[in-house]
Amino acid sequence: MASYKDKKVITIGIVNELTGLSERKIRYYEERGLIFPDRTKRGTRKYSFADIELLMKIADKREEGVQTSEIKKDMMREKRKKDLREEVLRGQINAHFNRQK
Repeated sequence: MASYKDKKVITIGIVNELTGLSERKIRYYEERGLIFPDRTKRGTRKYSFADIELLMKIADKREEGVQTSEIKKDMMREKRKKDLREEVLRGQINAHFNRQK
């Protein structure tokens, strides 16, 4: 079961109110591939609390003068590190229990 933080149920208007970011800026971050809201059948964007936290981190970095392309590179680097950590951990658990992939 997904954590409440990952459920995409928050509209862009509420995200705007919670973060102080304009709807245009939020859509821009989506266009740049920094955030990935779900869409309803009617096309309404839906965000999660995790997305809101990510948007706040992005906004902080932008205030520091970091370009969106650099933010995206950092995010991709972090994802690769996380994926590698998970793969190593999975391998260690499998080795401990003598399980094959």
